[in-house]
Amino acid sequence: MALAENAGLSPISQVTTIKSRQLSEGNHRLGVDCNQIGSADMKDHLVIETLIGKIQQIQLATQVVKMILKIDDVIMDGAYD
Repeated sequence: MALAENAGLSPISQVTTIKSRQLSEGNHRLGVDCNQIGSADMKDHLVIETLIGKIQQIQLATQVVKMILKIDDVIMDGAYD
């Protein structure tokens, strides 16, 4: 919705149209046509996120959470001394 709104389009109508087209056509690549080239297929817009990229994002997020928990443990141990 934010992407459609930032592109100057009606966010609610864009999202409902895209969702209905995704279900009826079975095409999971449909998205908001911000450039208004006439195609909602994100492959035509060269917007592609690979599986490797998603895996790396999840791994990085997991490492950040572990680091935060370790820092929290160190702070909590020092608070009782």
